[in-house]
Amino acid sequence: MTYCVGMVLEKGLVLMSDTRTNSGVDNISTFRKMFSWQVPGERMIAVMTAGNLATTQAVVSQLEERTKEPEDRETTVLNGPTMFNVATEIGRLLRSTIKSVQTANNSGKSSFTASMIVAGQIKGMKPRLFMIYPEGNFVEASWDTPFFQIGETKYGRPILIRSYDRDMSFEHAIKLLMVSFDSTLKANLSVGLPLDLLVIEKDTFAPTHEHRVTAEDPYFHEISSGWGDALRAAFHSLPDYNFESAKRDGPGERA
Repeated sequence: MTYCVGMVLEKGLVLMSDTRTNSGVDNISTFRKMFSWQVPGERMIAVMTAGNLATTQAVVSQLEERTKEPEDRETTVLNGPTMFNVATEIGRLLRSTIKSVQTANNSGKSSFTASMIVAGQIKGMKPRLFMIYPEGNFVEASWDTPFFQIGETKYGRPILIRSYDRDMSFEHAIKLLMVSFDSTLKANLSVGLPLDLLVIEKDTFAPTHEHRVTAEDPYFHEISSGWGDALRAAFHSLPDYNFESAKRDGPGERA
């Protein structure tokens, strides 16, 4: 399983992904799920992946190869004229890769599917964030839907919905993502450390901050323990349930 989040802020983009993959409880490995490319002063583009590992690695490998020996007729992350064109080409590659693998294995099953988050900025345009589905189509983030999640999304989503603010600082956004990932790690063992973090400030066209969060990371430990303490304190601050009040205010006991 996987958990990846891409977030749009007024200041730019913040991305975070886990690195755990597993094919059963006795076969757990660590693989990078965040990849980035840049042309200094011109563009910065990042991709996060979820789903079948062989499928996503095949797509990323094709993207890498195209950056080394691009052909004039091919759209790559380094020459696509817009982020929309880049997302369209990545979607096409994902769809064709899934189809070819399913055909080779004589399978129409969904075991080879994958999804991706594509984020970045090209000079003269605004930062953009897309979520690409296995079929190759995609949706773009907006201020109504300012973040995307792929993989194991349900445990970390509530904190994002309650606390996101488009004007928040990068530091607050990172803290928010740390809490979201901590909640997911606590609830699902198929998501795990290390975590990869990438911050892309608007109009810089380069990584503003990159960091790998390991099991020994002191800030993540502080966030994890502090969030647990804060939840317990909030729970105990809520009014207690009262049996007598419920009888007086409710519809009464049933026969």
